[in-house]
Parts: sequence; structure tokens; C-alpha cells
Amino acid sequence: MGGNILDACITVHRELGPGLLESAYANALIRELQIREIKVKAQVPIEMEYKGVLLGKIYVIDILVENEIILELKAVDKIEPIFKAQLITYLKLADKRLGYLINFNVPLLKEGFQRIVYNF
Repeated sequence: MGGNILDACITVHRELGPGLLESAYANALIRELQIREIKVKAQVPIEMEYKGVLLGKIYVIDILVENEIILELKAVDKIEPIFKAQLITYLKLADKRLGYLINFNVPLLKEGFQRIVYNF
């Protein structure tokens, strides 16, 4: 599945290039994954629990692939450590194991593609 996701991201990046807003890449990537018959959900809310009390839908996953893989999209000059921490938090709260941090604001997409595995 990871190869299909990377290939879809590369296709979107080739079509659009760097320099657009994150939302443009998200919409294009959702469409590209749908064309490939991969199930996706966009803007998936995550509820947070604190000491046994649900605090509500505090976080939002950019894209959830096949109900298993979280895609956190960025369009920034540099990937900051907080972005990786954010994805790990999403994995933990959503009870998922695999996520990809994808920065579309790079000359070559492979430079902006990071695989993150969260070990329970």
C-alpha cells in the first residue's frame, strides 16, 4: 500500500509542482487515490480522552487511507520536529500504526516523504 500512496503523491506533485496551499494537494491526492480505487476519508476527526472523560473531537486527520494509514500533508519550507510529533499523536489517539508525513513544497517529492511507524 505504501508504494501506491507514494506513487499517487508523486503523480500529484508532478502535476501541480511545489508552492501551492496544503488544501490543493489534499484535494488532488484524494482524487488521485480514488482514481486508483483506494478508499480514503478526508478531515477525519479524532476524539481525545483525558482521565476517563471524552474531551471532544480535538484533532483532525488530513487523510485516512483504507481506515489504516494516516497521511499528514504539509506545504512548508522545512519539516519541523513538531510535525512528526503531531503525526505520532494522531497515530496514538486514532489507534493506528502507520502514517506518512508528506511535504509537497520540495523539488523532488521523495525528499518530502517520511514513513512513521507507531509502536503501541
